[in-house]
Amino acid sequence: MKKINKKSFAKNGSSKLIAPSLLSADFANLAKEVKEVEEAGADWLHIDVMDGHFVPNLTIGPLVVEALNPITKLPLDCHLMVAEPEKWVSAFAKAGASIITVHAEATHHLDRLIHQIREAGCKVGVSINPATPVSVLSEVLAQVDLVLVMSVNPGFGGQKFIPSTLKKISELAEIRRKNDLTFVIEIDGGVSAKNITAISDAGCDVFVAGSSVFGEADRKKAIQVLRKGLK
Repeated sequence: MKKINKKSFAKNGSSKLIAPSLLSADFANLAKEVKEVEEAGADWLHIDVMDGHFVPNLTIGPLVVEALNPITKLPLDCHLMVAEPEKWVSAFAKAGASIITVHAEATHHLDRLIHQIREAGCKVGVSINPATPVSVLSEVLAQVDLVLVMSVNPGFGGQKFIPSTLKKISELAEIRRKNDLTFVIEIDGGVSAKNITAISDAGCDVFVAGSSVFGEADRKKAIQVLRKGLK
């Protein structure tokens, strides 16, 4: 497990992080893809876990995370888009997850689940879908390390960014400021060079980028282009 903390999130010293999503990678050459984006300057590796129940797709399990763990120095940002996430926390923690993010919509006992992730030794993230208001997280924001705002409906890569999610980022940033909280804000879905500046200006810290990185032949240039939009 790669240990991370807020002060050392990014290798480049920036508080704005690029997290390429494996959902858009070439699964036949996964190790090569991971090494390529790491060398290209990625800060985290975002791993979209889908179970075919919570979302209509099936992707990566803990065995893949375990296989990736020894070949990269990047923090493994595991986003569990699964039903009954309580059943999977231990397996992903043991596999090497640095961060485990669960959906507020997927559990009846979010507070208990947050403690379960923390006790497993991982950073704690919680995510909300486009139709879910920020208010559902009001009782747990002081307990989490990360809030992931879905800017597409989860389940598939390559979707268009939903502009109304910018308001959620701004709302979360204001809550964080007013209450002196420390969680980072992450966005997932449709992030590109065209919208990354607006997303950053709204208060986002971590940018999950799928096709805008893995869909480009030159991954280093793709990450540089995204990072340029953060300045």
